[in-house]
Amino acid sequence: MTDTDSPTQHAQPSPPAQHAQPARRSDATRATILTAARERFAADGYERATIRAIARDAKIDPSMVMRYYGNKEGLFAAAVDIDLRLPVPEKVPKEEVGRIFVGHFVALWEKNEVLTALLRVGVTNAAGAERMQGIFKEQLVPVALRVCPDPEQVPARAALVASQMLGMALTRYVLRLPPAVDLTREEIVAWLAPTVQRYLTAPHPGPSH
Repeated sequence: MTDTDSPTQHAQPSPPAQHAQPARRSDATRATILTAARERFAADGYERATIRAIARDAKIDPSMVMRYYGNKEGLFAAAVDIDLRLPVPEKVPKEEVGRIFVGHFVALWEKNEVLTALLRVGVTNAAGAERMQGIFKEQLVPVALRVCPDPEQVPARAALVASQMLGMALTRYVLRLPPAVDLTREEIVAWLAPTVQRYLTAPHPGPSH
């Protein structure tokens, strides 16, 4: 074998080996930016939070934030991109919908600080409110459509469900009212599930006379 035939000279790194490390760095940088952004948006609100402050929290140059997300609006949209992972009604007994939905929301909120950050921003800022509206319209309304007895009532019923869940989230995770904080998950489900069940599946109460 000649020197030119040396396997060492001919060996080439495979494409995955070449690209894996930069891709991992990119993913890690994005995750760091989003974590810093969520905390900053939650603490300062949308208007006061700045790209510079978020970059400082993430310990990176502001140009990196702009490179990945373009501007503050794009960063905010990415930071609050939430999948509620709602239970599929076809797999849930109709009489259990309220209990399962409330239990799901409480469990999700307990472990997802993004929801709390979004709620804080949503009550004070139009961009946050619009994003919250979009999440519930895109994810809650289609689910309500599958169990509601009258399709025309779906938007109103979904809004009523949201009023219960967001009201509890506001008092428990944002305002942190002691009695709401002290409730166990089981107690929250026991109190709210019958109401959510009625909102989703009961006949329309009709006009009052």
